[in-house]
Amino acid sequence: MGKQRYTSQIKEQKKPPQLEPNEAEVTNLSETEFRTLVIRMFKELREDIKKDVEIITNELRENIKKDVEIITNNQLELKNTITEIKNSLEGITSRLDEAEDRISDLEDKVAEITQTEQQKEKRIKNNEDGLRDLWDNIKRNNMRIIGIPEGEESKQGIQNIFEVIMSENFPNLMKETNIQVQEVQRVPTRINPNRSTPRHIIVKMAKLKDKERILKAARKRRRVTYKGTPIRLSNDFSTETLKARREWQEILKVMENKGLQPRLLYPARLSFKVDGEIKTFQEKNKLKVFITTKPALQEILKGLL
Repeated sequence: MGKQRYTSQIKEQKKPPQLEPNEAEVTNLSETEFRTLVIRMFKELREDIKKDVEIITNELRENIKKDVEIITNNQLELKNTITEIKNSLEGITSRLDEAEDRISDLEDKVAEITQTEQQKEKRIKNNEDGLRDLWDNIKRNNMRIIGIPEGEESKQGIQNIFEVIMSENFPNLMKETNIQVQEVQRVPTRINPNRSTPRHIIVKMAKLKDKERILKAARKRRRVTYKGTPIRLSNDFSTETLKARREWQEILKVMENKGLQPRLLYPARLSFKVDGEIKTFQEKNKLKVFITTKPALQEILKGLL
């Protein structure tokens, strides 16, 4: 009977499910929309479970409270005869046993829900990592040019900008290698008036090796320019990867200035050599714990972790 009340109350408080997109609509979703849909669905499921647990817990507390009130009233009424007291106690014991069983069942259900929630969070994390890796793989032949002023492409064509950069910085590479470019474009397509820096230019190379040669040459040269103005060349990653990599930038610069020769590995792992050993960290918290054993390194990174 109690279970029927729980089910009835849960059904009354649940909202009607929102219509979900069909398979064709999901296929047409953008990366951001798809991630938003997945996160929303899991969030709704999490909220439903939380509400169910709250309903069952409140019902159980109310029933126990009623049982205690009944016991108290019965004790006052059953003072006349030992038989009446004995019968009442037997009824109370039975109800308490039932309550204990229900509490035990509820504890088991809470433990099961907790475990399921952890598994869902792990699956969500794995799905997010999979989407990031897929998007990065799509962009693997792309290279970003950072620092070219807005409107420069209208003067001489966006394709010529890349050729000017190559001729100005890597003339030997242009002579030795037949570098082929598939596409060059600004991103995003619309100019944000509040943006203080020019939009990046994306160059899609026909061959991955060509991109790697150019970026290797840029790292070796250290200073790349366009018509004498410093610019930067970098890999083109997904938004999530770029965000994770930016979090290491300040630490990376400090380590470079101190001659620690740090490297940023894919997707966003900081690697550097200390005391003859190569250490790699994907999370700042772990690096923070590690440097407590290295006073010199702790002083270098003071205020950055």
